[in-house]
Amino acid sequence: MISERMIPLVNNNSAIRTMFEEGKRLAEKYGRENVYDFSLGNPSVPAPEAVKKAICDIASSEDPVFLHGYMSNAGYEDVRAAIADSLNRRFGTGFDEENILMTVGAASGMNVILKAILDPGDEVIVFAPYFLEYNAYINNYDGKVVAISPDTETFQPKLSEFEERISERTKAVIINTPNNPTGVIYSEETLKRIGEILLKKEKEYKKPIVLISDEPYRELAYDGATVPYVTKYYHNTVVCYSYSKSLSLPGERIGYLVIPDEMEEHETVFSAATIANRVLGCVNAPSLMQRVVMRCVDEKTDVEAYDRNRRLLYGGLREAGFECVKPEGAFYIFMKVPGGDDKAFCEEAKKENILVVPGSSFACPGYVRIAYCVSHDMIERSLPAFKRLGDITVNQVFS
Repeated sequence: MISERMIPLVNNNSAIRTMFEEGKRLAEKYGRENVYDFSLGNPSVPAPEAVKKAICDIASSEDPVFLHGYMSNAGYEDVRAAIADSLNRRFGTGFDEENILMTVGAASGMNVILKAILDPGDEVIVFAPYFLEYNAYINNYDGKVVAISPDTETFQPKLSEFEERISERTKAVIINTPNNPTGVIYSEETLKRIGEILLKKEKEYKKPIVLISDEPYRELAYDGATVPYVTKYYHNTVVCYSYSKSLSLPGERIGYLVIPDEMEEHETVFSAATIANRVLGCVNAPSLMQRVVMRCVDEKTDVEAYDRNRRLLYGGLREAGFECVKPEGAFYIFMKVPGGDDKAFCEEAKKENILVVPGSSFACPGYVRIAYCVSHDMIERSLPAFKRLGDITVNQVFS
C-alpha cells in the first residue's frame, strides 16, 4: 500500500523519536522521577512572558477575519519588515521585507528552499555529524546526499575533504551552527574558508552553489561566544531560522528564510521559494504566530538556565570518566562512548533508565547525544546513574 519511497523511512524511524517513546514507557513502569530522558531537543525553559501576553492581546484585540485569514504566501509584509529590521540592528545586515519569507519552522523552510533549487540528481553536501532528517529533506526532491566525514578533534567541518568532494553536480551545501548534535559553533575562520572554497568552485564549474545555514540554535551561545552571521561570508547564502528554541515555541512551527539581495537571481529564487511554500501544502506560516513574533522579535529565552544545565551535566559526565565535547551553543552534549559501540551503550544506559541518542543517528558512530534542555533537578538526580554507568562502561568493554 505505501510508496516505495516511504518504506525505508518507516523501517528506519527516527532514533530520537524512538527513544522519546521509550521514555514514556519507562516512566509509566518506574515513575517519571526515576527516568532520565535526554533524547529530545524539546525546550524546558518556558516561552518569555511577553509571548504569552502577545498571544492574549492579539487574540482579543485584532480583527479575527484579518488575524486568521490568508495573506501573501511569503507572510505578512509588516512582520517580514520587522524581522529584517531586527537582523539589521543585530548583525549589520541590509535586509528588507523582500528578503524574508515566513515559514512553518526551519524544517519546512529547508524543504521550501530545496524544492526551489534542486533538480533530480543534484548533490547536497552535509558535514557529519548532522541532523539526519536532512537526508529525507534532500531525498524529497530526488537530490543526492554527500556527507563529509567528521573531524572528531574539533568538530569543525573538514574543509580539505569538503573542497575535494564538490563536483559539477553540487547544487547546495548545508551547515548547522551552533551544531546539533555537538554544540560546536563554526568559527568565523571556518565560514570565511567555506565561502572562499565555494567561490572558487562556482568559477570552476560556472554555476551557482547555494549555502544553506540552518540556525534554530543561533540565540543559544555560552561563555561570551558569538555566532557569525553567515550571509556576510558568501553571496549565495540562504538562512533557515526557527523560533522553536529562541522563544521555546517548537510546537507552534514558526520561522523564516532569509534570501539576500546578493544572491544570484534573487527575485526568481524568492518567487520560487514563495510558490514552494504554497505547493508543499504549507500555504503560509501560521497567521497568529506571525503576529506574535512581530511583537516579540527581540525577546530572548533564558539562556542562563540552559548554561546552568550545561555546566552541571558536563562536569558530572567528566567526573564519571566520560569524554565529552564541551558545547559552545545549542543544548546538547556529544559524548564519546567507551568501547565505541554507541547502540550497545544506549542499551546499557537504559538499564539505568538513562535515555540518550546514538551518534550513528547523526552519521557519527562512537558517540551519543545528550539533550540538556531538561529540568535542572532531573540532571542532578541523573548524575548517580551516570556514575554507575561510567563504572560499568569506562573501565571495561561491555556487551
